[in-house]
Parts: sequence; C-alpha cells; structure tokens
Amino acid sequence: MSDVREDGALALEWVASYLERLREYPVLARVEPGEIRAALPASPPEEPDAFADVLRDLDRALLPGLTHWQSPRFFAYFATTSTEPAILAELLSAGLNQVGILWRTSPALQELEEVTLDWLAQLLGLPAGLHGHLEDTASTATLVSLAVARATSPGRRVVVASEQAHSSVDKAARLLELELRRTPTDREFRLRPERLELGDACAVVATVGTTSSASVDPVAEIAARCADAGVWLHVDAAYAGAAAVCPELRGHFAGWERADSVVVNPHKWLGVPTDCSALWTRRPDDFRNAFSLVPEYLRADEDVASLSEYSQPLGRRFRALKLWAVLRCHGRSGLQERIREHVRLASLFEAWVRDEPGWEVVAPRHFSLVCFRREGPDEENERLLERVNASGEVFLSHARLADRYTLRLAIGNFRTTEDDVRLAWDVLRREAGR
Repeated sequence: MSDVREDGALALEWVASYLERLREYPVLARVEPGEIRAALPASPPEEPDAFADVLRDLDRALLPGLTHWQSPRFFAYFATTSTEPAILAELLSAGLNQVGILWRTSPALQELEEVTLDWLAQLLGLPAGLHGHLEDTASTATLVSLAVARATSPGRRVVVASEQAHSSVDKAARLLELELRRTPTDREFRLRPERLELGDACAVVATVGTTSSASVDPVAEIAARCADAGVWLHVDAAYAGAAAVCPELRGHFAGWERADSVVVNPHKWLGVPTDCSALWTRRPDDFRNAFSLVPEYLRADEDVASLSEYSQPLGRRFRALKLWAVLRCHGRSGLQERIREHVRLASLFEAWVRDEPGWEVVAPRHFSLVCFRREGPDEENERLLERVNASGEVFLSHARLADRYTLRLAIGNFRTTEDDVRLAWDVLRREAGR
C-alpha cells in the first residue's frame, strides 16, 4: 500500500520536475497507435506494486505517449494551463473525495461552488443575481441548457446557430432529437442576425470566440431578436469568456447579460485544470423544473435546493475547490496580467505574419488566437503544418475558413513567453522554406 506522506512527496517532486522540464519534451506525442498499450502489461498485477514503481512506469511507458498540454509551446486548439494552486487543490479534492448528490452530503461543496461562481461572475462583469454551477465541459453545459430550452418550448424542435458554432451544438441537438439550423455568417465569420429564422425555434446558440477563428457573434442584436420571438438564448463563451476579466475587452461581450444561459470554461484560459466549466442562468426555476428528480432515498428535511436539481448528473465532485484556489492565489490583477500578456503576444505574432511577404492573416483577431496561412494551395499549408508539428518544437492546429485551409496559433498557457512565440514563428518560416 502507498504511504501518503512518503509517496506524496515523490509525486509532488515528479510534478514539480515535470513542470520545470516542459520545454525539453516534444510537444506532440511521437508514438504510433497501439504503442503505449504494447508497453503495458496485458494483465493486472497479482501482488501490490510500490507507488515508486508506478512513477517509474509513468516515465518509461506513458510519458512518450503524452501530448504536453502544459507546454508553453502548445499553440493548438485552445491552450490550457493547470497552475500550481489548482494542482494542489486537485490533490486536496481527491483526498476529501466529496460527493455532492445533495446539499447535506457536502454543504461545503455546494456553498463554495455557489460563492465561487458568484465571484467569477463579478470578475467577468456579468449581472448580479445569476444562478451558477459547474459542469465538466462546455459540451455538457450546452446540452443541459438546450434541454431546458426544449422543455420551456415543447412545441418547438429547432435550434439555431451559426455556421461557425461548435460541434457540441450538433451533438446536443442529436441527443435531444432537435433539428439544428445553421445560419450564414458574414465576412468576419459572425452570425448574421437578419438571417435568423425563429418561428419554430426553441433556442439560439450565439458564440463569443468561435473555435475556428474566435469570431464574435453580435449578441446584443441576437438577444433582441430572441426576446421578441420568445426564444431561449444560450451564449457559448467557453474560450473567450475569460477575457471579460479585462474591462477593455468587455465590448466583445455586449448583450451576453441578456442571455438565458452563458457558459465559460475556466479550464481554458483561467489557469484551472480540466474539467471545470461555469454555467450561469437567469432562469434557474426552468433548470430545476427540467432536471429536479429527488427519489425517496434522497429526501431530506432541509429547505434547500441541491445543485443536482439543476443538471443531469446526480453526483458531483468538489470542482469548485480548484477554481477557488486559482481565484484566491492569482486574484483579479494576476488573471488580468496573464490575459493581457496573451493578447499582446498574439498581436505581436499577427504583426510578424502581416509583415512577412508570402503570408497572410485570414480572420480578424479579437483575443489570443491568430488565423493565418502561407500564400499558396491548401495542400502546401497542410504539409507545412505536418512538418511543424513533426518537429516537436511547437504544436499548432488548423481550421477551414472561407473554404481555405487555415493555420491557427492560440496563446493561452500561463507559462508562454515571447521567446516561445518567436520560436513558433521561426519554426514556421524554416519549414515553409523547405
């Protein structure tokens, strides 16, 4: 059996050493399918192994198969960071092992979650009085929000979103047996409110910070259309929502205060490890009407609604602890400093691309994502990205915008410096010249 003091010290040392050595690893895993499985025993051990042996196998068998999301040179998708306070809070959460099926099964879990979501709403400039709770991902937050929208408008079976909306909207519509209607976007990849068809819609999903280009739908106009038609408005700000901690960036979020539900992922751009997705609503009674189901064995005397009555899962873990630790240990000023630095670095990279002959910026930059490409056929850009990622020095991803293969560089890791961004640009130019 493991000794928590001795083996815990080994684990903490492993994590600290890993974080210090992140720039030494190839960012993208360099293994073939099945290679990690082949490095592991086919059967479980008959006798207990020492925890030190687990750590050795982590180094030997698993580390080669890791894509290092913690790397400051991870620029693909939307970069994430698990900061030190959150890492330690995850340890505490596992040690406490709370299960929040009811308020009484962990009053601290529920009430800290409520307080922390209120803190975060204040930091982002959201209106007072919203009901907030944590989901695992924005995909789940979107699913449950659309389920509530369907329940409030039982005769309507259509969800409307832009061509650029996240694929989680497609999946939610499929699971809820709703029809998804895609609305065209303009030249800046924003939903066109005048093209909304809401007669048979139960919900509209507007996005602030789309996955492909971080475009910003005109939420204020969409909210007005939804209010007139009696249609639920869900705002997906999973990536970009964190930027609202900076007052100078809040103009991008105009109108989100009128939404019926809003999702922001602290695990994308606020230094919190996955899974931690914040969902707020101004219509909590509709959530409770859609999801509250308390069987006899869970009935209690307390006159309090449990968080399990506002979403699909019954059990919930102590997710708020890591968010609480980050908000306390970074504070408003620390979070603003990181967001502003990432926006500055993205602006710098964008300028390098614009100033370099043979390269072009493909979409407006609102936050810390730059969409760009090498002038030439899609196939050349695809091969360029493959070479860049195969180098192991950095990791970027792609999207298709205006039917063109587009490269994406997303800055969001708290450890990323200007030197890391410069390296990405140097690798891109080097591989483009081959």
